[in-house]
Amino acid sequence: MDEPRTADLRAMKVLAHPIRQRILSELQRGGEVTSTTLAHKLGVTTGNTSYNLRVLAEHGFVEEVPGRGNGRERWWRGSVQDLRFPRHSEQGEAMRAVFQEFNNLALAEDEEALHRFLRRRDELGPWADALPFSRGTVNVTLGQLEEFFEEYIALLMKYADSTNAPDARSVRAYFLAFPEVPSD
Repeated sequence: MDEPRTADLRAMKVLAHPIRQRILSELQRGGEVTSTTLAHKLGVTTGNTSYNLRVLAEHGFVEEVPGRGNGRERWWRGSVQDLRFPRHSEQGEAMRAVFQEFNNLALAEDEEALHRFLRRRDELGPWADALPFSRGTVNVTLGQLEEFFEEYIALLMKYADSTNAPDARSVRAYFLAFPEVPSD
């Protein structure tokens, strides 16, 4: 795995865009696609997906699949990477606003994905049982929380592209940890 990459304001603006987040989600789920296939899945124009794929590629979030395509038809895939966001204390006002927009979009998409799974669960056969859930509170130092996060990222990267087994499927995994703040 490559070293973690810290997003700058330009990269955050690229990511804090609804269509681009949907494109990245599709690529994480579906492997390799053309802009035409992606446009049909997302219900947008091919020009829209083509433009946004190029923008994402300029920032290293997606890449063209070598050896596929024929000039006009280009195949794309997501780039597996460890992208980090600057610490809150290192963010200026503009970065904080973009980061908040990114979080709002990501959390809304994650919530919709969970609801979609729950609505269609009965159609999934053995995968209907695939909802391991854990929620808890730990008492840790800031250093221990950072170590906890690094261990989670290492585990996620271990499985990010680990199998091409016919029965493998894309599974969303989340990690969210923050200090508890007393109620007002």
